[in-house]
Amino acid sequence: MTSEVEQNVPCDACGCSAEMGFVIKEGDDVAEVSIFAENKAQLETEFANYLSLAKEVCDEVEHSIKLSEDEKELHARLKFSCSAEKLIYELKTRSLTR
Repeated sequence: MTSEVEQNVPCDACGCSAEMGFVIKEGDDVAEVSIFAENKAQLETEFANYLSLAKEVCDEVEHSIKLSEDEKELHARLKFSCSAEKLIYELKTRSLTR
């Protein structure tokens, strides 16, 4: 009697393998964004891009922002309705990075 054990096969494109449970974790629905700029207006303009993208993924996204005292840093938390939405958002934000 023989038994076969199927092992994770690496992806041809990137050479890694993972189960979806490792990528999408239940309860992991908050994305954090940090933006650095010269002034408050630039911070708000840049964050507007991130928020717009988040609303494309989930109309009901909740957000909170915290500005540094010198108004050169903005830290935001975006809460989505599920982990998959957060993952989709994070993949889409790659288009915003420079």
